[in-house]
Parts: sequence; structure tokens; C-alpha cells
Amino acid sequence: MDFLHKFLGIALPPLMLIVFSITLAPFLFLKFLYFLKRSKYSENVAGKVILITGASSGIGEYVAYEYARRRACLSLIARREDRLQEIANRARQLGSPEVIVVPADVSNVEDCKHFVEETVNHFGQLDHLVNNAGVTRFKLFEDSVQLSDFASIMDINFWGSIYSTHNAIPHLRKRKGKIVVLASTAAWMAMPRLGFYNASKAAVISFFETLRVELRSHIGITIVTPGLIKSEMSTKLSKAKAAWSLAMSTEECAKAIVASACRGDMYLTEPSWMKVMFWMKIMCPEVLEWYFHSRFVKRRQTSKDS
Repeated sequence: MDFLHKFLGIALPPLMLIVFSITLAPFLFLKFLYFLKRSKYSENVAGKVILITGASSGIGEYVAYEYARRRACLSLIARREDRLQEIANRARQLGSPEVIVVPADVSNVEDCKHFVEETVNHFGQLDHLVNNAGVTRFKLFEDSVQLSDFASIMDINFWGSIYSTHNAIPHLRKRKGKIVVLASTAAWMAMPRLGFYNASKAAVISFFETLRVELRSHIGITIVTPGLIKSEMSTKLSKAKAAWSLAMSTEECAKAIVASACRGDMYLTEPSWMKVMFWMKIMCPEVLEWYFHSRFVKRRQTSKDS
């Protein structure tokens, strides 16, 4: 058995490289044709019911506006009811035929059950679930004193999506609906000061990739990995000296997300150029780690020592 493992370790990588080099061009061509087909037959969401968590600001707010422009009915979820009412009024003006507001905390399993039931009882159906709610904190792990303070990041970013999805699946299955889940490029970029946030988003990607395999064609799942987007969260990030990244407008990001969900894409990264960073991590992780450490950790340690 040890010999077999050694043999595969030597023979398999070059074999796969040869196969990859031969099949890459036709695979990309077929993938492009499939993309054109999905674009042509993109889902019309007019009159369909969309539930959006974390809809009181940022990406969630603008995703609501984009669905409203497509004349979808909306169920908006967040803790700040006053903001939700403002966004609901704006969504109606943009074309949504009906909008309801349900104040809730996604980290509370009973709240998640309630807002899914409230949505289905009101509209009689559920077509899209957008798991957008998320929070973060900015601190080096070494400087963290009370680690329990970071538990809310996993409770909201990961468990909030799980609770919402678990309650929504029976209703989505009836409509052959879709789940849109907001992860982050931080899941694979290992940004310093964001360790717990990065981990929560990596968990989101891993879980929903597994769920997609389990559900197959019954419910579509689009995993979105935004980079730095102009929002309340990115404003805090800029204070953490992350000006290295070019922020994309929230409105453009939201348009891309809704278009991607309606096409039935498996993945979406915005801005699209950040896909290069993923391949850099795969091909030369040392370079990215050196850059992030020198830019965000070493500089801070130097100023602290001085």
C-alpha cells in the first residue's frame, strides 16, 4: 500500500498535467457555450418571492433594489426595523409589487424559523433565499483577550445562513428555487486581522458546496465571493488600513449577484479580477503571505515597538 501511494504521488501529477493541457481549451469553450445558454434563458423573477437576510444596508440593501427592478416580491430581514422600512419603501418605488419587513436576528434559530414561516404564510411561496447577513471584527489574534467576543461572527456569518437555509429548503424545493449565499474572497486570501471572519466564510463555502452536491438539481446554489465592496463593513475595513484594494460599488456588485443567481451560476467573484488572487494563492502562496504580513502585520509591529 505504501508503494502504491508513492507511485501515485510520482505518476499522477504529471499525468494530470498532460490531461489538463489537452482538455483545457475544449473545456473552456464548452463552458462558454453553457454560459451563453444560461444567459439567454435567465430566470424571470417578476412576481416571484425573494427572502433577503441582512437587508438593512450594504450588499443586502442593493440586492433588494435590484430584485425590485425585476419586479420581484420581497421579504426583508434584519435587526434594524427602521432601516428596513426605508428600504422597503424604496423597493416599492423601484417596481416591487409587494414588500414585507420582518425584524429578526439570524443567529437565533427561532427567529430564522419565524421569518421563513412569515414569508411563506404571507406570499404562499418562496423562490429565492439570499443569505447575506454578516459581521466582522478587526484584530490580530495575538492581541485578542476575550475570544468569546468573536463567537458572534460564526453565529451570524455561518450558523445564521445554516438556520435560514434549513427552514427554507422544503419551500424552495417545491418551487425548484435558488439559494444565494454571500461568502468572501477573505475565505481564501488569509487577510490578517480577520482570522475569525475568514474562517466563518471558509466554513460557509465548504458547507454550501456540500449542500449543492446533496440537493443536485432540486435547488440551485450560487456561492458569491465578493472582494472589497463599498459598504458599512468596508468602511470599517478601510480604517484597518486595507486601502490596498479597489472597492467596487455596492450597486454594481448587487446587479452582478442577481444576474448570476438568475443565470444559475455555481460561483460568482466580484470584482472579477480578484479571481487572479485565488490562483496566486494556489501557485505561489509564499508571495501573498509575504505581502500581507509585511503590509498589515510587520508595519503594525514596527510602529508598536517604536
